Amino acid sequence: MLAEMRIKGLGVIDEATLELDSGFTVVTGETGAGKTMVVTGLHLLGGGRAEASRVRTGADKAVVEGRFHAPAGSPAAKVADEVGGEPDDDGTVIAVRTVGSDGRSRAHLGGRSVPVGVLSELSEQLLAVHGQNDQLRLLRPTEQRAVLDRFAGDDVSEPLGQYQRIREEWLRVAAELTERTERSRELAREADLLRHGLGEIDAVDPKPGEDNELHDEARRLADADQLREAAQGAQYAVSGAVDGDPDNPGALGLISEARRRLSTSEDPKLREMEPRLAEAATLLADVGAEISGYLDHLEADPGRLEQVLQRQAELKALTRKYAADIDGVIEWATQARERLNGLDTSEEALAELASRRDSLAVELAAYAQQVTEARLEAALELGKAVTEELDGLAMPHATVEVAVRPRPAEPNDPHALLVGKQQLHAGNSGVDDVELRLISHPGAPALPVHKGASGGELSRVMLALEVVLSHSDPVPTLVFDEVDAGVGGRAAVEVGRRLARLARSHQVIVVTHLPQVAAFADRHLVVDKSADGTFTRSAVRKLSESDRVIELARMLAGMDSTDTGRAHAEELLAAAKADKETAPVVRRKGKKKS
Repeated sequence: MLAEMRIKGLGVIDEATLELDSGFTVVTGETGAGKTMVVTGLHLLGGGRAEASRVRTGADKAVVEGRFHAPAGSPAAKVADEVGGEPDDDGTVIAVRTVGSDGRSRAHLGGRSVPVGVLSELSEQLLAVHGQNDQLRLLRPTEQRAVLDRFAGDDVSEPLGQYQRIREEWLRVAAELTERTERSRELAREADLLRHGLGEIDAVDPKPGEDNELHDEARRLADADQLREAAQGAQYAVSGAVDGDPDNPGALGLISEARRRLSTSEDPKLREMEPRLAEAATLLADVGAEISGYLDHLEADPGRLEQVLQRQAELKALTRKYAADIDGVIEWATQARERLNGLDTSEEALAELASRRDSLAVELAAYAQQVTEARLEAALELGKAVTEELDGLAMPHATVEVAVRPRPAEPNDPHALLVGKQQLHAGNSGVDDVELRLISHPGAPALPVHKGASGGELSRVMLALEVVLSHSDPVPTLVFDEVDAGVGGRAAVEVGRRLARLARSHQVIVVTHLPQVAAFADRHLVVDKSADGTFTRSAVRKLSESDRVIELARMLAGMDSTDTGRAHAEELLAAAKADKETAPVVRRKGKKKS
C-alpha cells in the first residue's frame, strides 16, 4: 500500500505531500491545476519514462518520493532486500525518482541507488495505474488476449508455457531442415573444408600447451653449454671444489666452520645461533643436490633438438591457419566437429530432421488445443463477470462477449500448424485471436467495443473490465486516472459506487472531474493552483467535510458560491455515505495466478 507521496518540481506542482490511507482516495482540482501530475508522479515511481519537459520551469530537477508498506517476506520487500535497500523505522520502504532538467533520471530504493528497472519490479508488486491510455491499449487485440490470459490464470499460463517451449524447438528444427535442404551444395562445400582442416589437425595431433613446452625445451637444448657453465659455477660456490681443496671450501664448508666455532664457544648466546646455521646448511645441501641432478640430465643432444624444431614447425603450420596458439587450434577443432554434425545433408539426416519436426508439430498442436479450450472457458466467465459489472454501471441491457477464434494461416505461412483439421498460424501466444465485443441492447449485433460503444460506454466497459480483473489481482493499490471520461448523470453515480466497493479490498486512488464519483471517497485531496503574475504554482491539500461540500459544489458546474450548489453537494455526500454503509461487500473468486 502507498502510505505517502511527496512531489517537488514536477509540472506546475512546486512542492506537495499526499498523505494516503487504505480505502478510497479521490484527487480533484480545476482544469490545469496539475492533478494529472499526481498520476505522472506514480508513473515515475513505477519506473516509467522520464521526460525533461515534466520538470517545473526554473527548477533543476523534479523529485517524486513514495513511502510504501511492504511487510517483511512480501514480494515487494524481497525486491528491496535483493538490492540492499533498508526499510525505514516504521517498516515502510521509500522509493525515490529524480528527473533532471537535462532529462537524466536516477532511482533510489530503501536508501540505495538502483537501476530504474528495480522500481518497475517494485511497482509490479504494489501498484497498478489505469488511465485513458490504458483504455486505448486495451482495444488492441493482443492486449485483449493478454487480459483474457490474465483472468484465466494457470489454466492458460501452464499449457501456454509448454506450447512456447515446444514451439521454440519446432521452429529451430524446421529452420535447420530448410537450411540444409536449400543450401545443400553450400553446406557440402563448408563440410569439406571443415573435414580437411580436422584432417590436418588430427594428423599432427597437438596436445594442450605443447607449443610452450617445446619452446622451453628448445632453448635448453640450444643453450646447453651456457647452462652447464652456469650450473657448475653455482655448484662450485655452494659445495666447493670437487677435489676438496681446503682453500675453496664453498658455502657449505664455510657454514660448517662457523658451526664448529659457535658450538665450541663458552658463550651461550653464540651457541644458540648454531641450530640456525644447521638449517641453512641443510637448505644449501638440498640446492646443491638439485643442481647436481640438473647437470646429470643436461646433455647437448643435437638429435633431440632437431626433433623438437621439426615438431615446432608442424605446430606453427597449424597456428598459421587456425588460431594464435595450440590451445586455440584445439578449440577450433572442437567447434568444427560440432558444426560438422549440423551440416549433414544426406537423405537420412534430412529424413530424421523432418520426422523430428513433424513429431514436434503434433505435440505443439496438442498444447495449442489445450490453450484454446482454457481460453474458451475463461472467455465465458470473463464476459459474464464484465456484463454483471455493467449492470451496476447503468448499462443494464448491455452484454459483453469475449470471442476466441482460430487464426487461419496465410498461404506460405512459415508458422502454419495443423490443429485438428485447420491450418492455423502458430504465434508465440498460441493459435487464437481474442476480441472484446459489446451487445449494447437485446437484438443488437455484437460489435468490437471500439465500434459498438460510445465514449461514455467505452469508459464504463473498460472500468468494468478493470474491476473484474482487480478482484483477483494481488496488487494492493489501484490508481484510476479519469477513467470516467464521457460519463455523467446516473452512470457517474454508479461509477463512484463501484469504485467505493472496490476500495473495500484494495487501496483505490482516483483522479476525477465528476462530483458524483468524488462523493464516494473516504478521503478527498484537492490540487489548488495559484499565480503571482510570474509563476503558477500548485499544491495538494486534504479537505475537511465542510471543504468537501465547497469543492463538490464547485465541481457541480461552478456552484460553490450558491446555497443551491452546496445543498446539492451535501445531498450527494449523504447519499454516498448511506450507500457505502448499506452496500454489501462484492467479492469474486479469482483464478490462481501463475
